Amino acid sequence: MPRNTQDFEIKGVTSDSRKVKAGFIFVAVKGNDFDGHAFIAEAIRKGARTIISQAGSGRLPVNKKITFIEAADTRRLLAELMAEFHGQPSEKLKVVGITGTNGKTTVSYLIEAILKSAHFNPAVIGTINYRFNNKIFIPGNTTPGPERLQPLLAQMQKSKVDYVITEVSSHALDQARVEAVKFIAGIFTNLTRDHLDYHHDLNSYFTAKSKLFTGLRKNNFAIINLDDAHSTKLIKLTKAYVVTYGRLNECADVIVGNPSFSLGGTELFLRFSQHARKCFSLGYKKLKMSTSLIGEHNLYNIQAAVAFALTQGIKPEIIKEAIRAFRGVPGRLERIPTGRGFYVFIDYAHTEDALANVIKSLRPLCKGRICVVFGCGGNRDKTKRPKMGSVVSRLADMAIITTDNPRSEEPGKIVDDIVKGIKKKNYRVIINRRQAIKEALSQASNNDIILIAGKGHEDCQIFKDRIIHFDDREVVCKYLGFN
Repeated sequence: MPRNTQDFEIKGVTSDSRKVKAGFIFVAVKGNDFDGHAFIAEAIRKGARTIISQAGSGRLPVNKKITFIEAADTRRLLAELMAEFHGQPSEKLKVVGITGTNGKTTVSYLIEAILKSAHFNPAVIGTINYRFNNKIFIPGNTTPGPERLQPLLAQMQKSKVDYVITEVSSHALDQARVEAVKFIAGIFTNLTRDHLDYHHDLNSYFTAKSKLFTGLRKNNFAIINLDDAHSTKLIKLTKAYVVTYGRLNECADVIVGNPSFSLGGTELFLRFSQHARKCFSLGYKKLKMSTSLIGEHNLYNIQAAVAFALTQGIKPEIIKEAIRAFRGVPGRLERIPTGRGFYVFIDYAHTEDALANVIKSLRPLCKGRICVVFGCGGNRDKTKRPKMGSVVSRLADMAIITTDNPRSEEPGKIVDDIVKGIKKKNYRVIINRRQAIKEALSQASNNDIILIAGKGHEDCQIFKDRIIHFDDREVVCKYLGFN
């Protein structure tokens, strides 16, 4: 029960004692690195009028001027308070959440392009940046916490944004960052091994992802990749109206047929089920499309974006033209012109599944050799390192193993973990990433493909004691004499 309850004007809500001012509510949250309960006294000194703590967290100080409240879940309550303080902005917006191991960023860019073609004013909250009305903000996390998310949504709503496309990470779902966001739709791309340093096992990882869909209401849409093994369970868990897509399952509502790939792009047909044609008032069974995107994985990304667009009543002709005109995503199978007879692609792939998808996509298009430059991040799931080494060694002609973002780990130890999964001798170790990229470029022959994987759009490299500017694209262009 609350102690010392008093009426007062709430000036702000925060879980960061450094931000507390007179008249604030301070919510004590136990995080991975810090426990907010240790800063309650500081929050009181700075003028907090209400302290909310986790039930059972320990003895609270005695202060008759302060209202003390114990909550069963302070993370959840923080999200709800932030939403209320900022006027419940998500209720005035159409917020779509995209979750899954791979594909979230590309799907968000595709949906943004389609919505703009349909004369809407979309905003995006994602891995590369947060953006709306030509304003770009650097993200701290793929999905920000409620103390940044709710004011950002409020700002978007006041700026006449109508749709907000949000990449929703498993960490965000597990930590209740989006707890108070009212989504109109959730999109599930896929689920493969990742972030097991945090979730510990695949079942816990799935449980976190599924929260986006268990939170949807009956009048919302759940857009689900039917080819993924977790789709059946996810469909059973959600109350939302389900729309499915896939390549392997003929029961899907949106199906890709007869794709034709080249290094210049892809030609494909989308087929719509009888259920989809009736639901979305479509006058035809299939739609011929072209895109500059390449690769099997991008077919799924296109399907997800198309399925969402159909739920919003956007005409197929508008969707088709938007995808034709779409030029791609920074650091997602991004082609760097070389002018030297070989090809260079930059990609964010940092799991064994993502690497396999990209290499398999490039293999039938390659008339020479495929060389992959990659590493693994430090302080992240160590179990995927040998798996990544194995998949690159098996599918590529040559691998150059290097650093990614080693963080507090020793780069050599990370490389050793990668090498443990390699059975062939088609690899080299060059710890310095700049030198690794230069070596790959210097060894390239006519028609070869060099895939530089892991960092994609990122423009820095994180070490134990420093962060340096590092952009794979800049390194390639400098070596080729383009800057």
